[in-house]
Amino acid sequence: MSRRILAVLALAALTAGCAGPTQLAQKSEQKLAGGDIWRAWQLATRALDREPMNPRAKEAAAAAGRMIADDWQRRIHALAPLDSLRAADQVLEFAQFRANAAVYTTVEVAPTWPADERALRFAAAHSHYQDGMQARAAHRPKAAFDHFHQCDRFVDNYRDAAQNADRCYEQALTHVAVLPFSSAEPGFGREVSDRWRDALAKEMAPPAARFTRILGGDAVTSRMSVAQLGHLSREEAVRLGRRAGAERVVWGSLGNVRSETQLQFFRDMVARRIVQKTDDGHEIVRWVDVPIEVVSRVRDVTVDVDVEVIATRDGTSLSHERAPRTSRARVVWTSYVPEGDVASYALVSEAVRAQNPERAKDVETRWKAVCGETTSLQQVLAARRETRGDVGYDRGTLGRFVAGTAFVFMQELPPAQELALAALASGWQPLEKELTRLDGVDDVDLGVALGDD
Repeated sequence: MSRRILAVLALAALTAGCAGPTQLAQKSEQKLAGGDIWRAWQLATRALDREPMNPRAKEAAAAAGRMIADDWQRRIHALAPLDSLRAADQVLEFAQFRANAAVYTTVEVAPTWPADERALRFAAAHSHYQDGMQARAAHRPKAAFDHFHQCDRFVDNYRDAAQNADRCYEQALTHVAVLPFSSAEPGFGREVSDRWRDALAKEMAPPAARFTRILGGDAVTSRMSVAQLGHLSREEAVRLGRRAGAERVVWGSLGNVRSETQLQFFRDMVARRIVQKTDDGHEIVRWVDVPIEVVSRVRDVTVDVDVEVIATRDGTSLSHERAPRTSRARVVWTSYVPEGDVASYALVSEAVRAQNPERAKDVETRWKAVCGETTSLQQVLAARRETRGDVGYDRGTLGRFVAGTAFVFMQELPPAQELALAALASGWQPLEKELTRLDGVDDVDLGVALGDD
């Protein structure tokens, strides 16, 4: 009986949630009578989505549309004397609503509305045009472009706004040259800056950045001497950037690589689960102690980075960051080759875990200290099985360290210089944030001298 009652209640709830078009139209009328005009519109249009020719739903949509239109026009008229630009924005939203509503009904407006709308649109376009002309005269091409571009939102082909926007856009483009970083190690600074340049060019391509363009490496390095490739002064950086057609340069240096290496061992008995079947088909489970030695090498590398974004027009510093970049690599090795399924191995057996939990805790703590918090015995054994012979460091594995792999199964750690490269691989991201922040700001607003032009 209770199941039958629950079924009836569920059916009633389902029926209530699936009201037909006429019922939705009736609810729309009720909401409209209560002053909830937008809910009335939603209910009426939902009814028409289900039955486009339902007469009651069409009447409900027309009534709700009229109320919304009257309210919108009243609010725009009240706002216009106080803030004509915001009123013009509302005009655009109202026009979009009417266009979207056309699939359901024709939204009626006051006879005087077309003239009012046109006046507000032209007033907004004129205001942006004037602001654009003033911004251009004040050497603010980025701000000028935005204003000229806004004109088209309100009035198509307003005067020569489109042509002015195109001219200002060309003036607003900001070319950035990422110069080779200075470093004590030959070629290291250039390799890092090349990686950063490639990443920035990819991430800051339009539309991610509106005005910033990252120059290719040849645009600058082809003009540099061998000595400059290793060490470039600030003045030389500005001069080279200007000659390459860059409005901004990224100039910096890498400090000495600091490295600290730890060697750790895990020596103990681990457990292997063996399942045997008796003659009558029963399974007998026993745990066998297996001696194992695992060697872990951990290397921490730190490099100090000093990066500055400089305006080539007058050498103004637009952004400056000094910060260390760090990287950690862990390699694990064992000579023990597992037998059977690696899933049958455990640091401690179930019996030991139950009888001596302190022993289990001690073994697991020492394992994590050597192999890392997220590295399991099964992972190490699986890696050992997949490895043939002794494995030394190969630069092709550097990507795994860059990606933050918990451990790499090999005997040797990457050289400190290689790990420093891994530490700096994503070091361009703070620079990207700074260049993005600067993207829409005109030089004059950053304190850059205007010069003779």
